[in-house]
Amino acid sequence: MPRPREFDETVALEGAMNAFWAHGYEATSTQDLCAATGLGRSSVYNTFTSKHVLFQRALEHYTERGARSRAEVLEHAEDGLDAIRRLLADLIEDELGNGRRGCLMVNTIAEFGTADAEITTRVEADTTSFLAALTDYARLGQADGSITRDRDPADIAQFVHSTVGGLRLMSRRGGQRPAMAAVADIAVSALARR
Repeated sequence: MPRPREFDETVALEGAMNAFWAHGYEATSTQDLCAATGLGRSSVYNTFTSKHVLFQRALEHYTERGARSRAEVLEHAEDGLDAIRRLLADLIEDELGNGRRGCLMVNTIAEFGTADAEITTRVEADTTSFLAALTDYARLGQADGSITRDRDPADIAQFVHSTVGGLRLMSRRGGQRPAMAAVADIAVSALARR
């Protein structure tokens, strides 16, 4: 009879996600994963079967965290434009407070390109989910009058998504809070209904 697990898989996934986020897939060793998860080598492989599977699960965990965060932003926003403002402000705080790691998905694209079909599928699913949330923010803002109606909501979503990517890259290269906040402010101002 197999022994019951004596660890929290979510905590282990969070640790693995942070290790991959900090070092990338290739540069993260099994020893790094053991240290990050608090598990021994055999427990890592018995639970997740391979480094690749653990990486996929870590990406899934990252996606779920992002979806929860976007839902919280919308829940606390005054209107659609405020949702975008809060999203960008939260991103800046996250970047400056968490070691300027950038976006795990963007980092993964940079490392893998489209060479791994399973990873590409996960990245595309995350992008689709994020764009859907941003499109919802834009539609809400157009309906409540806070966002210009001169643009298609899907185009606004692409613009905000690109702004998010740009802010993450600014952070990775050492961008300072005032410069990042100015970019976010310009993006929000560009969307505001006049």
